[in-house]
Amino acid sequence: MSMTNGETGMRDWTDKATRERLEKDVAAVKSDIAALTDQITDALNTFANSSSKQARRGYRQARESVDSAVDDMSDRGSAMMEAAQDAYGSIEETLEDAITQRPLATVGLALGIGFLIGVAWRR
Repeated sequence: MSMTNGETGMRDWTDKATRERLEKDVAAVKSDIAALTDQITDALNTFANSSSKQARRGYRQARESVDSAVDDMSDRGSAMMEAAQDAYGSIEETLEDAITQRPLATVGLALGIGFLIGVAWRR
C-alpha cells in the first residue's frame, strides 16, 4: 500500500502537532519542577534557620542554667566555709579555756590518748 501525498502531509501535520504539544508539556513539567525545587529550597532554608535559632536559644538557656548553678554552689560553699571557720574558732576557744582552767587534766588526757594510739599502732 502506498500513501498518497495528502496522507503523508496529514501524517506529518499530526506528528508535528503532537510533537509541539509534547514539547509544551515537557516545558511545563520542567517549569513546575523548577518551581517545586525553589519551594523545597526555601522550605529547607527556613527550617535550617529555625533550627539554628532554636539551637542557639537552647545553648543560651543551658549556659544561663549552668552559670546560675555555679553561682548558687559558690554561695553555698562560701557559707559552709564561714560556718566551718566559726566552728573552728569556737573549738579553739573552748580548748584554750579548758587547758588554762585544768592543765593537769589536759596533760593526763593527752597522755591517755597517746597511749591508746600506741597500743592500736602495735597491733
